[in-house]
Amino acid sequence: MHIAEGFLPPVHAAAWTVAAAPFVIHGGRAVVRQVRDNPQTKLLLGAAGAFTFVLSAIKLPSVTGSSSHPTGTGLGAVLFRPPVMAFLGTVVLLFQALLLAHGGLTTLGANAFSMAIVGPWVGYGAYRLVGRLGGGLEVSVFAAMSLADLATYCTTSMQLGLAFPDPETGVAGAVAKFLSIFAVTQIPLAIVEGLVGVLLFRILRDVARPELISLGVLKDEQPAPSDPTRTEA
Repeated sequence: MHIAEGFLPPVHAAAWTVAAAPFVIHGGRAVVRQVRDNPQTKLLLGAAGAFTFVLSAIKLPSVTGSSSHPTGTGLGAVLFRPPVMAFLGTVVLLFQALLLAHGGLTTLGANAFSMAIVGPWVGYGAYRLVGRLGGGLEVSVFAAMSLADLATYCTTSMQLGLAFPDPETGVAGAVAKFLSIFAVTQIPLAIVEGLVGVLLFRILRDVARPELISLGVLKDEQPAPSDPTRTEA
């Protein structure tokens, strides 16, 4: 994640930009619909983007000499669905490239594909699957956050392996090598991100319950009105 400016060959950079573009355009339209149909969720939408920006800007050194980042996209995918995060995540990556020198403009498409598209979809899929298996809401959020993180780095490893195949073992060997660079720090980092997501969700459940109900994340559990004609025995 955050492949540096100019690091990918031009053909690869262009191909990933073309691959990401339809998702980002669709996501932009989804954001417009979200704001139009549920204006009360504007603050929560902005908070989801800010959470992704702050979390994915944290650079943690890896024992292999590289660095790792949380992503923060799983929670937004749970709240607003993956298409919205495709747009928000790309905006986050654009501002990070311009303001923080994280990533770059030529690699924006590749970074968006891994962090803003694959990560949210995998996280949302995990959220729905764990929920259907009866894992509970907080367990589902944990799965969404942690697996969105891991899926992002697996995708980045695949992108780098395609761009720089190993002379002896080819693309598969290169992907395995890049995965080994990130795996030491990314698995515990994904677990921590999942726990942070659960804590944040608990806060949102208290301070933004009406918005979460309108988004379908929480159920409206108001008691049914009593029957005025019913009398106690």
